[in-house]
Amino acid sequence: MTDIDVLSVFCGADGRNGNTLGVVREGSHHPDRAARQAIAARLGYSETVFVDDPERGVVDIYTPGVRLPFAGHPLVGAAWLLDVEAVNPPAGEVWARQDGEFTWITARAEWVPPRTLQQYSSVAEVDALPAPPPGEGWLYAWAWQDEAAGRVRARAFPRRDDGIAEDEATGAAALLLTARLGRALNIRQGRGSQIITAPGPDGWIEIGGRVRLLTDR
Repeated sequence: MTDIDVLSVFCGADGRNGNTLGVVREGSHHPDRAARQAIAARLGYSETVFVDDPERGVVDIYTPGVRLPFAGHPLVGAAWLLDVEAVNPPAGEVWARQDGEFTWITARAEWVPPRTLQQYSSVAEVDALPAPPPGEGWLYAWAWQDEAAGRVRARAFPRRDDGIAEDEATGAAALLLTARLGRALNIRQGRGSQIITAPGPDGWIEIGGRVRLLTDR
C-alpha cells in the first residue's frame, strides 16, 4: 500500500471544502510514470503529487488520466506540507511562502495548459450549471460577485472523462483569470473553497489559500 498524505487545499474561512490532494512523499518508491499514473487513477483525486526531492521541493503531478507540468492546488499543498521556499514541478521553479493561515505560490500564466474562461452575467447562472455542462474541453465558468471588490464566483469542469465532473478549487484557472483581468481576485469556487490571487511584476502572479491535513497513512 502506498503511504500518502491527504490534504484539503484552498479551504474556506471555516476550514471546510477545499480540493482534495494526495501527496506521495516517497516518490522514489514509484519512479515509473505508468506506475504513478496508475496510483493517481486508483486514488481518484483531481490531482496526486509525487515528491522526488523533499528538500528542493521537486514534485511530479498527475490527474487520474494525465501528467501535468503545472497545477495550482497541488503546488500550494506540497509547499505547505514540505515547508519549503520553492517547489519544482516540470514547468519551472515556483516560489512559496507562508503568511499566517495562507500558503502562497508564485507562478506564470503561460505554464497553464489551455482552457476556456467563460464569463456569465450572474452568480445564479454559474450556480445553475450542471456538472459538467455540455461541451468539450476544460471550462472555467465565472461571474462577478462584487466587481469593485474583486470578488468572483467560479466553478471548474475538466471534461476529461476521468471521473472528475467538477474540480472543487483550481489554482491554475485562477491564475489565468487573474492574468486576463490584470487585478487581484478573491474567488469562491465549488461548494465554498477560497482562492486569493495577486498579480506581480514581469508576469508573475501569486496564488494563495488555506491548507489542512485530512489524513496521513
